[in-house]
Amino acid sequence: MQNINEIEDLVKMISKLPGLGPKSAKRIVLKLINNKDELIKPMAKALADVYKNITRCNICGTLKTISIECSYNNCNVVEKKYDKICVVENISDQWSIENSNIFKGYFHILGGTISSAGQKKNDLLINSLIERVKKNQIQEVILATSSTIEGQTTAFYIQESLKKTNVKITKLAQGLPVGTEIETLDDGTLISAFKNRKNL
Repeated sequence: MQNINEIEDLVKMISKLPGLGPKSAKRIVLKLINNKDELIKPMAKALADVYKNITRCNICGTLKTISIECSYNNCNVVEKKYDKICVVENISDQWSIENSNIFKGYFHILGGTISSAGQKKNDLLINSLIERVKKNQIQEVILATSSTIEGQTTAFYIQESLKKTNVKITKLAQGLPVGTEIETLDDGTLISAFKNRKNL
C-alpha cells in the first residue's frame, strides 16, 4: 500500500469499528476513494450531523436529538404509559429486544457495566433508574444484563439499590448462555428468556 498519511489514518480509524480489521478497512477506504461524490461527501455530512446533534438522554440513556426533549422512554412527555422497565447495558441490547417484539414497556440503558473498561457505578445511569421507578410508579424492573461476570455484578448492584422502592425485580431466564451478550442472541432465545424470567 502506498505510504499516504491520510489513507493510513482513515484505515486505522475504520479498523477500530466492530467486526472490521485492517483488510476490511482497506477495502472500505478504496471504495470510498473511488466514489468520492456518491459516498465520501454525503457520509462526511451525515457524520458531522450525528456528531453535532445526537446525544444520549441523561435520564434513560437512549439516543436523542440535542434540540428535542426525550420522550421515547417517558422521560419528559407521556405518550404511552407502561408499568415495566427493562434495564440493558447498551443501546444495541435495546434494539435487539425491540426487534424481537417480546417486550412492551420502557427501556433504561445503563451505558455499560460496573468494572467494564474501568467503568464505575457513578458512570452508569443507576440513580436515574431509581428516580424513574419512583416517579412513574413502575411495578416491575426487568434486569436484562448479560450473563458475563460484569453483567451479573451490575444486576446484583441494581437489585440492592432498588430494595427500598419495593418494586418487583425480575431477571431474564438463565437459558442465556454464560458469557453471552444480549445483542448477539437470536429472537427465539430472547423470547424464551423474557417469558421465563424469574423474581429476584
